[in-house]
Amino acid sequence: MLKVRRSEDRGVAALDWLDSRHTFSFGDYFSTEFMGFGPLRVLNEDRVQPGRGFDTHGHQNMEIISYVLDGALTHRDSMGNGSTIRPGDVQRMSAGTGVRHSEFNGSDVEPVHFLQIWIVPERAGLVPGYEQKTFSREERRGALRLLGSRDGRLGSLTIHQDADFFATLLADQESVTHALAAGRKAWVQVARGAVRLNAQSLNQGDGAAVEGPQTLVVTGVTDAEVLLFDMS
Repeated sequence: MLKVRRSEDRGVAALDWLDSRHTFSFGDYFSTEFMGFGPLRVLNEDRVQPGRGFDTHGHQNMEIISYVLDGALTHRDSMGNGSTIRPGDVQRMSAGTGVRHSEFNGSDVEPVHFLQIWIVPERAGLVPGYEQKTFSREERRGALRLLGSRDGRLGSLTIHQDADFFATLLADQESVTHALAAGRKAWVQVARGAVRLNAQSLNQGDGAAVEGPQTLVVTGVTDAEVLLFDMS
């Protein structure tokens, strides 16, 4: 099974400071067909205007990943963490029993463009936690670089769920291959550019739900940045 979720069909939240596109139900956008996929619950593409952002608010029992495409995202939380996330940086916050945090555009001049990803943890009531790591363009160029995993292997972030999170940067006609095992699900998200996923064309903002077993071949049609989640 391979089912495409087109960019233009996503939910929209448009404010004077925020343009947000929701792959799955979120906030005021609700779709019974798109409530998540496996443990992947939220995949929002956000563009935040300079000097603006999300005021302090709370979360519980969710693995929250921020992946910045352009600009700088400033983070503060009730665990005492404070950082600025830039392209190549990936942040994981485990909300667990409860965390409060804020996210703001770290620039007064340029917008910030990032993906907000929520994964349901394997159990409720985890101790809140935080990680941030940098993955160079060279690590992701023409290869599926593991960014997050249950066991934190290969220098990846630790995700409290049976989920592997990869990213790749592809040039035109450059390909990567991923073997999706039986009983596994994959979500492929095109963060920028255009690709072919097996025989299916995907453009920026498009996503695809896949069930194994099958071999996934992602080929750049233009320069592209792609995320892949392999999940139980």
